Amino acid sequence: MERREIYLAGGCFWGVEAYYQRVRGILDTETGYANGNKEQTSYRQLSQSGHAETVKLVYDVHQISLAEIVDRYLRVIDPFSLNRQGNDVGTQYRTGIYYVREEDRRVAEAFLSYVERTEGRKTVVELEELRHFIPAEKIHQDYLRKYPEGYCHIGLSEAQKALYPGEEVPSRTELRQKLSREAYEVTQEAATEKPGSSCYLHHTQEGIYVDIVTGQPLFSTADQFDAGCGWPSFTKGITTDAMEYRGDFSFGMQRTEVKSREGGSHLGHVFEDGPQKEGGLRYCINGAALRFIPKERMKEEGYERLLPYV
Repeated sequence: MERREIYLAGGCFWGVEAYYQRVRGILDTETGYANGNKEQTSYRQLSQSGHAETVKLVYDVHQISLAEIVDRYLRVIDPFSLNRQGNDVGTQYRTGIYYVREEDRRVAEAFLSYVERTEGRKTVVELEELRHFIPAEKIHQDYLRKYPEGYCHIGLSEAQKALYPGEEVPSRTELRQKLSREAYEVTQEAATEKPGSSCYLHHTQEGIYVDIVTGQPLFSTADQFDAGCGWPSFTKGITTDAMEYRGDFSFGMQRTEVKSREGGSHLGHVFEDGPQKEGGLRYCINGAALRFIPKERMKEEGYERLLPYV
């Protein structure tokens, strides 16, 4: 496990905290006040101290990437609303991404630039190095866990929806026409391709792998490694919600099957013998279940928003 921190301001911190508490890979949350002009403040002094209601997120980088955290953030706040989110108005409710590592700034910049290009207007999200973070009073910690009926400007159910669901699954007849025989047998009948046969086994080109059936993004080459097992291997999925897991007791073995979450395609299995410095998991995946999209073609094929994941 490798713990890192990022600090997000997105209006009332009750909802921002509750949302991320529902996301896999988030280890701890703490509400507080950040990036004001004083070293001390309180809930009642925010209009004078200039702090923003902020949530400190502690996450396991081996489970969730900062790219996913920022991606999710920009989906649940309004990045064009100045000093207002939901029903709350004031500078303490402004939006902001406050970082402690310079490389985190570049990830956030990439997403903000994408949103501005696609929407044709400038965001008002502060992107600054963290300063003067002060934990909020006890009443504000885990507020919506203690008071589930409390006010929330964020749709918490969004945390359970796939970020990139892909296209609708074709019928079996259409799939037989669309896919090669091997790809059909692997994705629909849980077959296993011959070891060493995948063209992605020793792949070095940057890009992403998507479900060959639906186009749902599954893996990034940033997480690919050579496991020496005969199949393409990864340390984690491109997002925490890309796949679903099921017990597999076939052939007298106890394994964990990996399937694409939205399309239900059989992909392979995940084992706990991967690189320890990367979290210890090895996603052993059939290349026949994947389609590779090079980094330079991601925009053309509609995956531009995923560029920061690569």
